[in-house]
Amino acid sequence: MIFQGPRPPLWPGLPLAFALSLGVASVGASLTDIGPWYLALRQPDWKPPDIAFGPIWTTIFTLCAVSGWLAWYAAINRAERRALILVFACNAVCNVLWSYLYFTLQRPDWAMLEWVALWLSVLAVVLVLRRIAPAAGWMNLPYLVWVSAAGLLNLATVELNGPFG
Repeated sequence: MIFQGPRPPLWPGLPLAFALSLGVASVGASLTDIGPWYLALRQPDWKPPDIAFGPIWTTIFTLCAVSGWLAWYAAINRAERRALILVFACNAVCNVLWSYLYFTLQRPDWAMLEWVALWLSVLAVVLVLRRIAPAAGWMNLPYLVWVSAAGLLNLATVELNGPFG
């Protein structure tokens, strides 16, 4: 179905996309406590330095905002826009839930189980956006790569420090 009526204006949606992305990032960051518990965990030798995580996540959330905005503008009907809202909302919940399980509850083992849902939600973002606006979908590949690496890091942390609870 071809979009009926005038296309929405391109620029006004970008600040909203950044606000939503920043909101999710802020909630996740508020649940991330790099305190004594975390610092006492044994980590694999290949773990990136903690200082790298901020710039990596900032890049990922920036790419999510821009790609979401581009896909929203490219969507030709309400069904595509609903799909965008659904995949980003599911991904936001999974992203925040992982931080809550890992850092707030101090349960990397539970976070590892939830990581599967997080990874699948990122894959869904890539696939849905790619169908609507191919460039927007590809912009989320770094997110998929990072969450894949984070899953390996999460697994190594569980293996080096478990059992938890």
